[in-house]
Amino acid sequence: MRSKLTQLRLLWLTPLLSMLIVAAAYSSTSQPESELRQLLQEAISSDAGFDDRFDAEVWLLDMSRRLEPFIEDPETRISLLKRLHYEATRVNLPPELVLAVIEVESRFDRFAISVSGARGLMQIMPFWLEEIGISDTNLFRVRTNLRLGCTILRYYMDMESNDLMRALARYNGTLGRQDYPIKIIGALNQRWFRQ
Repeated sequence: MRSKLTQLRLLWLTPLLSMLIVAAAYSSTSQPESELRQLLQEAISSDAGFDDRFDAEVWLLDMSRRLEPFIEDPETRISLLKRLHYEATRVNLPPELVLAVIEVESRFDRFAISVSGARGLMQIMPFWLEEIGISDTNLFRVRTNLRLGCTILRYYMDMESNDLMRALARYNGTLGRQDYPIKIIGALNQRWFRQ
């Protein structure tokens, strides 16, 4: 457990140090990356979670208490946390990071729609459904939204060699700017990261 915490802390430290380096210019593409499109197609059709029942109970209880200001109903909180943990660990992301992303993106409003049209908890753009050839999937469905959001974030983490700041900026479409990544890291450190 101690080494896992150390690894997580290093994951957060590395990007913070990279803030001192000048950010690369934002390079946008008109078409989503074909590799990401393939990953999303695979993710949407597949069904990692908790390795141990005790770990599950401890994590769920701890995170449920932290989630209470956003979601009042305990049953709804536990259901969301189980799904979120599953989807995050499926792609080797810390579930606490995904919680921080959701806090900033939608404040846990599963029906949130941004001014740019992004939908749901993790604010997924609807064009992704078209890109992967699925037109009947609802981005307000928790499982779908988490599956796509976690897959996209993992892809950007891999693309940026686990540079959290750059991966988060890519996720938000603001590569070269640091406002969004700083908000996520702030939420992560204030509420979700285990003390």
